[in-house]
Amino acid sequence: MVQTETLRPSFLPKLFGQDFFLSGYRIFSRYRTRQGKNLRGLRILRSDTDKKLMVASGNLLTHYKYQKADAVIEATGSFLEIKITTPEATADLHVTATITEDNAPLPNGSVFASSQEARRFAGPLPFTFDYEEETNSIIIIKGVRENWKPTLVSANVHKITFFDQPVFKGVTPIVSSAFHVQDIPYRWERGIREQLA
Repeated sequence: MVQTETLRPSFLPKLFGQDFFLSGYRIFSRYRTRQGKNLRGLRILRSDTDKKLMVASGNLLTHYKYQKADAVIEATGSFLEIKITTPEATADLHVTATITEDNAPLPNGSVFASSQEARRFAGPLPFTFDYEEETNSIIIIKGVRENWKPTLVSANVHKITFFDQPVFKGVTPIVSSAFHVQDIPYRWERGIREQLA
């Protein structure tokens, strides 16, 4: 989940930037380029945003599959609560977290053996990947971030309907870690299309 400020195409001045809330579902991925370089990143499964403009412009400029959702964010001191409501409840989400400067312990049942191991999956993962069926190509987009200092936080997922889909039948989601970052300068570079053999 991300709260953005003054998000805009790089060729536009800051005056044209917009504030959006974004949430999404990603899987960790690796891709070996045709030159033999191994890239680590994410594959987009679904993206939600609270603004119609971001749905339209995001889907025009990226393969991130944005959909419109309603988002309510409440922050009181160290307590954070986020509720996301989607059409037909396909990706409703309700999360609460306690945000402090100190790292919280890993939740019970985490798949990670230590916070250091979990931190490896907190990014920043530099790339996102998508398959473009029309050209039989992989689209590679590099994200550039600064000041990336994740803090392990205590979080509770009260509702998550994304995993109610038939494809996830028999799967029990596990909260293995939750991290918080803030004040991150961020941009996406122009995507690269690499045709598959």
